Amino acid sequence: TLFAGGVSYPVTYIEQISYLIFLKLLDEEENRREQRARMGASGGAKSLYPAQSERYRWSKWRFKSGNELHDFIRDEVFPYMASLAKDAPEVAEYFRDAKLEISDANVLKEVIDELDSVSFAELGPDVKGDIYEYLLTYLSKINAQDLGQFRTPRQIRSFMVEMVDPDAGDTIFDPACGTAGFLIDAVDYLLAKYSSPEHLSEYPIYGEDWLERRGKTLSELKVEIPNLQTYRKGYGDQLPVEWSVLEASIFGTDVSRQMVRIATMNLVLHGISKAKLKRANSLSDMGGLSEEDLRRKYKVILANPPFAGQLPKDSIRSDLPTNSKKSELLFLSLMMQHLAPGGRCAVVVPEGLLFGSTSAHVELRKRLVEEFDLLAVVSLPAGVFKPYAGVKTAVLVFRKPLSERAKRLDTVWFYEIRNDGFDPDKIAGGGRVETPEMNDIPGLLETWNTYKASGFSVVPGVEAGALLEAGSANPSSWWTTVTRLAESGYNLGAGQWKPRIAEKVSIEDPIEPVTEVLREYENVVARLEKLKADLAK
Repeated sequence: TLFAGGVSYPVTYIEQISYLIFLKLLDEEENRREQRARMGASGGAKSLYPAQSERYRWSKWRFKSGNELHDFIRDEVFPYMASLAKDAPEVAEYFRDAKLEISDANVLKEVIDELDSVSFAELGPDVKGDIYEYLLTYLSKINAQDLGQFRTPRQIRSFMVEMVDPDAGDTIFDPACGTAGFLIDAVDYLLAKYSSPEHLSEYPIYGEDWLERRGKTLSELKVEIPNLQTYRKGYGDQLPVEWSVLEASIFGTDVSRQMVRIATMNLVLHGISKAKLKRANSLSDMGGLSEEDLRRKYKVILANPPFAGQLPKDSIRSDLPTNSKKSELLFLSLMMQHLAPGGRCAVVVPEGLLFGSTSAHVELRKRLVEEFDLLAVVSLPAGVFKPYAGVKTAVLVFRKPLSERAKRLDTVWFYEIRNDGFDPDKIAGGGRVETPEMNDIPGLLETWNTYKASGFSVVPGVEAGALLEAGSANPSSWWTTVTRLAESGYNLGAGQWKPRIAEKVSIEDPIEPVTEVLREYENVVARLEKLKADLAK
């Protein structure tokens, strides 16, 4: 409806729908508070719409139409919401600088009527979350140059979250949160981790509708496709912390106010209404960060930060341990800076960061290897971010030791994902075509969990630079020592250390090919002699 009405840019119409959903949610919350008051419940929260302000409630103006409706929302409802800084600061922040960009009053009325038919209070967070995730798929309709890298594919987010293994009570942070995909996946992982079996469900990474189209149960498909990647969802009925504690542990920043609004709504519809999201430039002294933000440490950091671009030298935070102006180096140094002792980080980086030869590249890698435990370098397929970008990337997984004197790992483990469950070249419907039979991620996680169970003492795979016997399978994982890394300028490129496979030696008798070549040579000489004789006649 919005698209037909002239609101054609996906980020804009997702944002506009978000405003209206938020207003509907606030009205439903007000209904719940009124019901509690009628039942004599004490200690309830005060009204969001006291006295004359009640006219700003969804249920009071949703019957208006035409320009009266349009102008009332634009000129009165939005400004009122933005004025609630004292009574409802999260609402005021959400509507700060908000603009109604649906100019056609009839289109606005149609959208409001559609949303009014939905009772969000009766929908569980799974359903509301799925609705919003569906909306976010429309971001794939944006041109690559406009989109940047808002969304990390689910199959990549899923394995990154599992590798850092968030736990109850961990603070979780994404310094370039976009639509909050990592934060939501981390919460879903926690809820599944602390769910009893009867409250646990499993889904393929392609979604429930994909499963329905296949016409088979997940169990049947897992037999048919042994490396089908799945994820789990649960109710968290055994969660050892209060929900409010979990909500308060979620942190995210993004430079785009639009993205922060979309991320906030995504979290709210997933049941996380008190997450600490902030519009800020995490890399800049002038980016909107408070002193508390600059000092805070996190137990889990997950991110796919933007790769392109450079910051002006004068804008870069003075506490970041790098002299570079490149955003990918700055983001990595920021995560190293904010990781708490014992904390874990998984971050997507461009492959050039792994072997770049500038002093900033080498120094940052040296700090990563010598001051942290670099647990894994996971090489990703070249097309994993298509249609947005074709840059070759990797995932770094590292942890901060509990103390400076704690024993460091003396090895670094590499794993190569050649297939991620999607075709690297074929694009259809704004995304890559599914290839569930071709997915190395389940193998990665199986190997990782074995490695982790050993306390990272038994490194999987073969030693870097080994020469494998001819005919050996192409290795998926290998490792090298920190000492060898230091000797190589801390080169972390997976290909640099990948074992080689010896060429197959021919068992053919060498006399035979020599004899064959000689016979051919004699044949050529004979024909030349004949040609010479013919020319002499």
